[in-house]
Parts: sequence; C-alpha cells; structure tokens
Amino acid sequence: MEYCVVMVTTATEAEALSLADQLVAEHLAACVQILPIRSIYRWQGTVHRDPEWQLLIKTRIALFEEVRDRLVALHSYEVPEIIALPIVAGSSAYLNWVKEQTQEPSRG
Repeated sequence: MEYCVVMVTTATEAEALSLADQLVAEHLAACVQILPIRSIYRWQGTVHRDPEWQLLIKTRIALFEEVRDRLVALHSYEVPEIIALPIVAGSSAYLNWVKEQTQEPSRG
C-alpha cells in the first residue's frame, strides 16, 4: 500500500481551508476534501457535541510523518485527530496523479 487518506478535524472552516492550502502548496497532499460534520466526544471528562470540519487528505504513506508534523505545527487543537487510513485499491490514473502531485518539489 503506497497511498493513504489522512483524517483531521478542525473547529472552523477557515482553519480547515488554511491547513488544506498549506498541505497542497507544500506537495504533502494531492487533494484535500473538506466536509462539515458533527462530532460527539469526551474531552477532559465532559461529553461535547460540536460542529467541526473534516479534512480528508489524499497523500502517500511515505509522507505521513511530514503531514502529521505540519498538522501538529499548524493546528489549533491541543490534541488534533490525525489518523491515516490506507488506500487498498483505487483507480490507477487517480493514484498516479496523487503520486505526481506529492513529489518533493525540485530544490534548485
């Protein structure tokens, strides 16, 4: 498995857009989809029911650590959800595009 979808949530659409823009600009993600969701979770002993924004980040597994590190550095949450789900199959044309978009930028 060479590709994955990294999931992360944010409290605001603006933060979601900012994170997505940064990851795509840095060639760490080929594509980021942003969806409005509602999360129910326990944090510091209290159950929360909050609107959030879900980012679905398409990238290569080899870049997961870099993606994670950028998200941790840029994210407003104390403990952001950052999980990677492997892509076990997909369109070869789409996966080739993901690979092309996530190559290291040439360093001149």
